[in-house]
Amino acid sequence: MVVIRLSRRGAKDRPFYYVVVADQRCRRDGRFIEKVGYFNPIAAGQETKLHLEVERIEAWLKKGAQASDRVASLLKSCKKS
Repeated sequence: MVVIRLSRRGAKDRPFYYVVVADQRCRRDGRFIEKVGYFNPIAAGQETKLHLEVERIEAWLKKGAQASDRVASLLKSCKKS
């Protein structure tokens, strides 16, 4: 099954996440199919906190991919803005 989930990057105590499309069997930070955005939870000032390629995510969802709970909530908040 294909899932859309967060892949963690960044240093200790300074998380940075990529939103990736990956095979469910692959590790969290392992191999992925496509990078479709990023999420920076500690963004300050003029830094971008969330960037999603909504069209690509919706295309994957139409193909049968499942979004994780966190990605689904980020997508919902991105659509509101």
